Amino acid sequence: MTILPPDPDRDALRVTLVRLRNAREWTFDELAGRSGLARRTLIDLEHGRAAGTVTTWHALAHAFDVPIEQLLGSLCDDHTPPGSKGA
Repeated sequence: MTILPPDPDRDALRVTLVRLRNAREWTFDELAGRSGLARRTLIDLEHGRAAGTVTTWHALAHAFDVPIEQLLGSLCDDHTPPGSKGA
């Protein structure tokens, strides 16, 4: 029997990105300049049309100067994150 992990909460990840960008009052162009990512990529991420890669989220973590866990941690918002049982 195969036990699959719960689906990641990609909407929460999208919302985290929106909140971080809005908190800094950055435009898509400004975030693109700070992260090295294309403006279209950022728009697609925020609108849920793209999931991004580890490299994408790594660049965003550096642009926002936050730990990558702060960005990706929201993927587990609707379930218990791995490794937290019995802690």
